[in-house]
Amino acid sequence: MNRTIRAAVATVIFVLTIAFASPWENWAQDSNHETAQPAQAPSSILSPIDQYLIPDREAEIALARSAAPEDISRDATILVLGRHGYETAVKGKNGFVCLVERSWMGPLEGMNFNPKNRAPLCLNPQAVRFILPIDYKRTELALAGRSKEQIIEWTKAAYDKKELPDFEPGAMAYMMSKAACLNAKCGNLAHVMFYTPVINGAAWGADVPHSPILSFSQGPPEPFNVYLFPTGRWSDGTSAPLPQ
Repeated sequence: MNRTIRAAVATVIFVLTIAFASPWENWAQDSNHETAQPAQAPSSILSPIDQYLIPDREAEIALARSAAPEDISRDATILVLGRHGYETAVKGKNGFVCLVERSWMGPLEGMNFNPKNRAPLCLNPQAVRFILPIDYKRTELALAGRSKEQIIEWTKAAYDKKELPDFEPGAMAYMMSKAACLNAKCGNLAHVMFYTPVINGAAWGADVPHSPILSFSQGPPEPFNVYLFPTGRWSDGTSAPLPQ
């Protein structure tokens, strides 16, 4: 994957940058520098935990719903972040689950604890069974003060011990919120994501000139890929910018 495509992919995997011309490696270093506090190592969770919470519960519910079109999010289960993890705020009936992810749910290699990040996400039923358990556990570890390195080690061990659900075909998620803040500069991109086993992106025609499909290979220890489709519109139906 060339540098431009890698940067574009990085924008929409939550903790990555909207500056498409910037190399992934340089941005990751800069973001860690920006989010660290003087008295803490860059990999340590920022404190107090209040920085990651949204005091207005109804505002967080509305932000979570904004990830997907209303006809989907209206009947979805809604989670909000509490001091010890995600809590069910609204019980849905269509199998979708919407929540606002925080920065520790980004790809492991670029994970950080920037309190600005807000990533509204609506998971379909397959992704609820496959991805949501990862969200729950990583959030639990982050809020307990575990470092990036400790979360990575837990992830490796969990996959080795078969403690996480197997990949489920058809898993996807909406990330179409106009109000998302996906990095330290609050960059954003309206898109949907499809999860697949680890495969060559060429099988989807991804990352080639004029293809709308972008790929991000999670890779070991996470046994899946994420394919990204910019939508060109926000969840409310208004026009959204596309990557150039």
